[in-house]
Amino acid sequence: MAVGTMRYWAAAKEAAGTGEEPYDAPTLAEALRAARERHATSPRFTPVVGNASFIVDGDPVGKRDHATVELTEGGTVEVLPPFAGG
Repeated sequence: MAVGTMRYWAAAKEAAGTGEEPYDAPTLAEALRAARERHATSPRFTPVVGNASFIVDGDPVGKRDHATVELTEGGTVEVLPPFAGG
């Protein structure tokens, strides 16, 4: 397992009710599964994160399978929902 920080931006931050929280997961898929469980009472969290883009340790994830994106100890996951006007 890797422990790091998941940062939420814009609508993801609002849906999570926080700007950041720790992750403890080996892959992006596992970190997102755990985040969905933590925020199960927020009806907007899963849809917002489902449409988000991710940057892991400065590297855009793009269309890669989240189960293949390994997380690092002390790393950072940026959760970026779609932005209007961008």
